[in-house]
Amino acid sequence: MKGWMYILECADSSYYTGSTNNLELRLEQHNAGEGANHTKKRLPVNLVYFEEYQRIDVAFNREKQVQGWSRKKKEALINGTFDDLHNLAECTNSTHYKNFRK
Repeated sequence: MKGWMYILECADSSYYTGSTNNLELRLEQHNAGEGANHTKKRLPVNLVYFEEYQRIDVAFNREKQVQGWSRKKKEALINGTFDDLHNLAECTNSTHYKNFRK
């Protein structure tokens, strides 16, 4: 069964990361207040990013990975700025964020 990992932007500009086997239905549920507690309190929500997978378990694993990311790293994914995504991935401590490219 196919699956999707998705990122929503909530009305308060926060992000919510989830996974589902029916993206269209899940978006309707979130905007109807039937989604996660995070989105219920921050309606409306807008889909800002998604990835499609051949299996729902792979989408779920990707959801858990992305949920642990910083806001900046999620924004790099959403915006498709993969150089930024790579640089942010190398940084595990906020004091080590400078890019030292030659």
